[in-house]
Amino acid sequence: MTKTNFVHCKCKFIRWHMVTLKQLAKELGVSISTVSKALNNSEEIGEETVKRVKQLAEQYNYTPNKVALSLKQSKTKTIGVIIPNILNRFLAKVLFGIEREANKHGYNIITCISNESLEKEKEALKLLANGSVDGFVLSVAEETQVNNEIAHFKNTINQGLPIVMFDRVAHDVMCDKVIVDDFDATYNATKSLLNENRIRIAFISDINGLSVGKLRERGYNKAMLESRCEPLVLAVKKKDDHQKKIKAFFKKNRNIDGVIAADSSSGIIALNTAINMGLKVPKDVSVIAFASKSDSYHTLPKLTTIRQHAKIIGAQAAQMLIRRLQNPSVIEDVKTKIVKTSLVKNKSTL
Repeated sequence: MTKTNFVHCKCKFIRWHMVTLKQLAKELGVSISTVSKALNNSEEIGEETVKRVKQLAEQYNYTPNKVALSLKQSKTKTIGVIIPNILNRFLAKVLFGIEREANKHGYNIITCISNESLEKEKEALKLLANGSVDGFVLSVAEETQVNNEIAHFKNTINQGLPIVMFDRVAHDVMCDKVIVDDFDATYNATKSLLNENRIRIAFISDINGLSVGKLRERGYNKAMLESRCEPLVLAVKKKDDHQKKIKAFFKKNRNIDGVIAADSSSGIIALNTAINMGLKVPKDVSVIAFASKSDSYHTLPKLTTIRQHAKIIGAQAAQMLIRRLQNPSVIEDVKTKIVKTSLVKNKSTL
């Protein structure tokens, strides 16, 4: 037999876990509407009444039934967030930006991890689209991009659930997007090495299958071809031993005098490989990588980085979705916001 706790007040017993607005109103001798407005700090209700209502609500440990509210309002005030890899520092920071911005507007988030899997991404969308969230903020899984699968995104939008994509996006899906200037950032970074009189600049990437990786490589190629320098590209696959692959690449191309890395791990490994092979950084080789401020602390010399401002990306993605959710009757064309990167020069470049 289970034990039930009771609260005694004015000779009445109310089960603690069953307190409702109706019971509070009856206890106080006011209407249900008055109790509701008082709990929401409505200016229509006098200060003394608000105080009485909140005191009794606190005494009974009353909390509003969020499920009932969401059914009544047809809103959950919850955003579904799907990211490909929680261990990725950039994506973790974007998630932080999303959550912080959502909270400012009274929204909660539910986060799912696709682990770069198309099927897991589909499952997450299906699960959360079943009345759990009002819309989605997501970054596309690698398998999804490689297979060019977009039907599950379109189906979700057709259900009336808006999607905002960030960083890795599906360009054929009509939804709001937040991206960085991947092409221009890599183009400008390559130009900065060319201005150091580097002529054998390599491009190293382990994200060549992703949209962002392809854009970064194109930016590099454009800068090299404009300067009449031969592009030198190393694409590292997931199954490869990252360090061995880059070391073999350096041994094969001993005259490399610059490196542009599309990701932080490639940049850090390239810098350490150059030093281990007896090269001086940046005297013999300059290295730039897409990486965070904290990544640069793990190299000696300190790595020059292309900063993507992850928290800003997250905040803007959340803002775009919330604007859609708060103005459902306003029909606006989908937009793509471009967040400008910053080239932060450190000791790995001249």
